[in-house]
Amino acid sequence: MPPTHEVTNQVPPLTGYDVAAHPSLLAGLRREGAAWAEPELHELGRLAGSAQAQEWGRGANANPPVLRTHDRYGNRIDEVDFHPYWHELMTVGVEHGLQGAAWREERSGAHVARAAKFFVWSQVEAGHTCPLAMTYAAIPALRHNEELAGRYEPLLAAKIYDYGLREPSTKRGLIAGMSMTEKQGGSDVRANTTTATPTSNGEYVIRGHKWFTSAPMSDMFLTLAQAPGGLSCFLLPRILPDGTRNRIHLQRLKDKLGNKSNASSEIEYDDAVGWLVGEEGRGVPTIIEMVNNTRLDCVIGSAAGMRAGVAQAVHHAGHRRTFGNLLVDQPLMANVLADLVVEAEAALVVMFRLAGATDRDETAFRRLALAVTKYWVCKRAPMHAAEALECLGGNGYVEESGMPLLYREAPLPSIWEGSGNVAALDALRAMARQPESVEAYFAELELAAGADARLDRSVELLRKELADVNDIEFRARRLVEQMALVLQGSLLVRHGNPAVADAFCASRLGEDWGIALGTLPSGVDSRAIITSAWTLPR
Repeated sequence: MPPTHEVTNQVPPLTGYDVAAHPSLLAGLRREGAAWAEPELHELGRLAGSAQAQEWGRGANANPPVLRTHDRYGNRIDEVDFHPYWHELMTVGVEHGLQGAAWREERSGAHVARAAKFFVWSQVEAGHTCPLAMTYAAIPALRHNEELAGRYEPLLAAKIYDYGLREPSTKRGLIAGMSMTEKQGGSDVRANTTTATPTSNGEYVIRGHKWFTSAPMSDMFLTLAQAPGGLSCFLLPRILPDGTRNRIHLQRLKDKLGNKSNASSEIEYDDAVGWLVGEEGRGVPTIIEMVNNTRLDCVIGSAAGMRAGVAQAVHHAGHRRTFGNLLVDQPLMANVLADLVVEAEAALVVMFRLAGATDRDETAFRRLALAVTKYWVCKRAPMHAAEALECLGGNGYVEESGMPLLYREAPLPSIWEGSGNVAALDALRAMARQPESVEAYFAELELAAGADARLDRSVELLRKELADVNDIEFRARRLVEQMALVLQGSLLVRHGNPAVADAFCASRLGEDWGIALGTLPSGVDSRAIITSAWTLPR
């Protein structure tokens, strides 16, 4: 090569490291009662940081799934072909229990351990975590029908990825999906027009069209349909007990902004067979069990994306030289990197608190805190991904860096399971209908009382805001944002790195917080913040 092509000042690939070697991650795991899972977490972390796993993620997205509605003879088959790397990712996720094993784990801290593993493995590739999340969330919803739960829960929780179309009871492990929204309604699921007609043998005939169904090759789906008693929840298997295909037709796959590895489809129920889950007319309360648990995974996925962005940005800045110094030593870049860390650490600490609440069945706290956190953490992810990408400059804008994939994935958790407005209004609904959730939320904040004057002041301001019910729906986003920030601040003050907690309170709870990341006020210890989350190469 001519001298002009000599490569210098380029950053080595970020590979061959333990994704779980993260002080805040390990501290949260221990604090929330799942220290027993640390060896497996490191095992998964080393795999997640390997070149092989990164290639699985790249290949699964570069070769998206393909729909085959008919075979060569014209018979309807409704199948989706995935790249082999998709199945490698799914195999690892299932074998490490990300799909539902936590519900049958007898040790305390099972959901915390699962959240930590989900956090680590999501940093490899996010698309395949969608069916893992839905399977995890399906189990508590399915328990509204004891017979169905008894039959399928052990298979949904089994750590065996058994891909292929067979009657569910003949398989060693199952994957579940969810199908709720329709063209005319979207999040307004009560506008659904899908019908469910009861038969003499206790089954229902389901007929209708679903506008957005992710992972259509799942073994079974929870779905909503209008029964004689009102909107109800049903379980529909892909293959019926007699071995025939259920009449669930795949119309097309969605061409999405991101999440390319995962198939999302429109489906048609053409007199499909389903079984009632819960009572007729109680479809929304029944399936909301599933929704609430996938909302937790939205938070975990967003936190994982932030962590992946931090890792890439700090790794790049720790090796790249500009204007005579390492990029990480440039004061303004240090501000940006530290702010990225603060945002990611705040997401991580609240993620662990919610997972712990799941383990301890803290229903009142979890009801409100999850809605608040789902709104804010997922809303922050796209901004975080954009700033992390920018830290790599033009290098970050090319596909080979992996940053465009991270950026395209970032908006999804904020849309999935209720977009920003739905989550904010759900928080208001929780406060109005379950006042005990407000008491539990403020009891949590009280644990940090007196630890930081800025936090104390923010709590008092929040109380005043909540006392004013005028135009509360119009103010919902701002109100829920305040609730999320105060909750994150209280958790960081109690459990976070002191430099991170100080920077969070000085910016997010101070009086001069810039809109863009990288606007931390003077006086924060940016070097301590950065090194708390990532070991620099020197």
